[in-house]
Amino acid sequence: GPMLASAIRQFVNEVAWGALDYLVIDLPPGTGDVHISIAQTANVSGIVIVTTPQEVSLSDCRKAVNMFAMQGINIPILGVVENMAYFTPAELPDNKYYIFGKGGGRKISEEFHIPFLGEVPIYQSIQEGGDSGIPAVLNDGEDALAFRDIAKTIAQQIAMMNAKLEPSASS
Repeated sequence: GPMLASAIRQFVNEVAWGALDYLVIDLPPGTGDVHISIAQTANVSGIVIVTTPQEVSLSDCRKAVNMFAMQGINIPILGVVENMAYFTPAELPDNKYYIFGKGGGRKISEEFHIPFLGEVPIYQSIQEGGDSGIPAVLNDGEDALAFRDIAKTIAQQIAMMNAKLEPSASS
């Protein structure tokens, strides 16, 4: 925990990023040192909660939502994504199999009144992209659509949040 938190601080503060539109940091589930370090180190526009349908994952997400809403942290939650939502075999494109349960992301979204951003099904291309170093989102197939739609929604939410901000003294 503390070593990873130190690495994150170094990553955020000491890398010459140049001009960025977005910097996305994928954190492990939970509410540990890394999450608090990011909140204290970086100017975070918002958090996306990613869950799977299982109750154990929802429990971690509830803790994260509550932590990021705490006074002193108070980072906006942009929405919830349900990962591994279902599986559709290529030979049965009209079938959806809810291997890990159904609706966990929507449940968290409704419980905390935060936007539901979408579902990411189980696609073999995600695993293959991870192994080959070519992310599934770069494909032209249906497997990339969920990622692109979610990213577009998040970008729109951040743009709306930024439009509501007061001009800074340097503007």
